[in-house]
Amino acid sequence: SRVPELVQLAKDLGMNAIAMTDHGNLFGAIEFYKECSEAGIKPIVGYEAYVAPTHRTDRTMKKRGESGYHLTLLAQNLTGFKNLVKLASIAYLEGYHYIPRIDKEVLEQHGKGLICLSGCASSEFSDYILLEQMDKARETAMWFSKVFGDNFYVEIQNNGLDIQRRCAEGAIDIANELGLPLVATCDAHYLRQEDHGAHDVLLCINTQRLLTDENRMRYGSDQFYVRPPEEMYRLF
Repeated sequence: SRVPELVQLAKDLGMNAIAMTDHGNLFGAIEFYKECSEAGIKPIVGYEAYVAPTHRTDRTMKKRGESGYHLTLLAQNLTGFKNLVKLASIAYLEGYHYIPRIDKEVLEQHGKGLICLSGCASSEFSDYILLEQMDKARETAMWFSKVFGDNFYVEIQNNGLDIQRRCAEGAIDIANELGLPLVATCDAHYLRQEDHGAHDVLLCINTQRLLTDENRMRYGSDQFYVRPPEEMYRLF
């Protein structure tokens, strides 16, 4: 999604705020903030962090997919934005291994002013749910709740994938059990549903694979677009 078109679409759909959470970086934050401000839409500056499963300096993982869990972080205020910048810098300078990574140690140190969502199907919380290790999923949720207090939310998504349905079922149970608030998010990687094909081509270019490759990275559905509010209400 190009930033100007993303902001315009959000406005056209009647939204009064939008968040941008790029993977592992804040490179688009300033352009995003300016475009939103000019359009009269509230910009929520965010960051989809990669969190190392052990320590950020541990580089024993043999694959990119094993190097870091996903975690959604949003700046609540200026202090939060400064902490996002700090975390993003630490991820590159200290934690880089396949991807720029932080860890729980620096999350505790720089969590002030941040809203934390439990993350997508690739988060630590979701990983335990998918492995049916519900006690560990519960412990993970309790750790984040302890660090972020009222600023921690259990995140659920629905882009038409069975894996997300399974995550949501476990996540909702744990949220209800622990009294944690739920938030439904729209994981959007392109603007409109018909952009799915072009996004798939870009993904192939990025990963240096062919569309015909059976085992290449793919998103699994054509529903990673910016959903209108009424669609979100219907889905959840």
